[in-house]
Amino acid sequence: MSNQPLTEEEKAQLRAHVQALEVEHGDLDDVIARLSQDAAQDQVQLRRLKKRKLLLKDQIARLRARLIPDIIA
Repeated sequence: MSNQPLTEEEKAQLRAHVQALEVEHGDLDDVIARLSQDAAQDQVQLRRLKKRKLLLKDQIARLRARLIPDIIA
């Protein structure tokens, strides 16, 4: 990552990417909720889905932080 400010085009691309990740995160949340209700569900698969959801959450947070300009104090 560079310290250069983002162009408007880069900001728009980041916002679109964040939005796509948020959709995937929400979809995973729904799938995890449905699978958690089934006691016979494969716990390894469920853990993988939860791990993917956490990774998405972290990635979304990092991208949002890039959209916020640095404030020089």
